[in-house]
Amino acid sequence: MLLNDAIKIRIEYFLNRNGLSSLWDLYKVSGVPKSTINSLFSSQTNSLPRLSTLLHLCEGLNTNLKEFFNDDIFLDVEDYTEDKK
Repeated sequence: MLLNDAIKIRIEYFLNRNGLSSLWDLYKVSGVPKSTINSLFSSQTNSLPRLSTLLHLCEGLNTNLKEFFNDDIFLDVEDYTEDKK
């Protein structure tokens, strides 16, 4: 699984856990620009959020980076940029 896909899955998990249903809700609770969130979830890009952006998303989702990454989904992730080197 690609790292960006694992991050999307975890964000969706925390959205559901907090009773939020859309990326608009994520924008409202996190303050992260809509364009950044849309880019992260776009099927046309494999972008990864900056760590500071992910921190703001976590804060809006009532979690922290440790809890966000504390999941087996991250055990076997790959970064698509490694293929481009």
